[in-house]
Amino acid sequence: MDIKEIQSLIKFVAKSGASEVKLETDDIKITIRTGALGGTSETTYVQQVPMGQAPMGQMMAPPIAETAAAPIETVSNEADDDSKYITIKSPIIGTFYRKPSPDKPFFVEIGSDISKGDVLCVIEAMKLFNDIESEVSGKIVKILVDDSSPVEFDQPLFLVDPS
Repeated sequence: MDIKEIQSLIKFVAKSGASEVKLETDDIKITIRTGALGGTSETTYVQQVPMGQAPMGQMMAPPIAETAAAPIETVSNEADDDSKYITIKSPIIGTFYRKPSPDKPFFVEIGSDISKGDVLCVIEAMKLFNDIESEVSGKIVKILVDDSSPVEFDQPLFLVDPS
């Protein structure tokens, strides 16, 4: 099972409203738990390894950090401004990178025109670098995450103006 299939499974479970799903095959065991009120979700991956190798253990989603409360007026004005934009969210937990390597330019900048399938960033998860591709066409309006920052599953990364 590759990372794309796992990501699709997580999205499906989140949309279905199920509180817990377990999937076991010969070489992998996955448990996905979602919050009862649409809150945080927790995914546990356990990969069984052949005898003679050390077990990998479990990889659990860290709890989402609480953010400081902002003034209500600022939040409502920002929400009104951002409502016309499409939010591109992180499909996985990992470290967000805006460029393919330290000596290369950024994938996208504010004001960049993007098309469906364009690589927007890279997220490193467990020493694997995953290209995050756009599912929409438009213009990058805002980049919501700093380069080399940790990101959570479903955390907003970019705002895109589809017009």
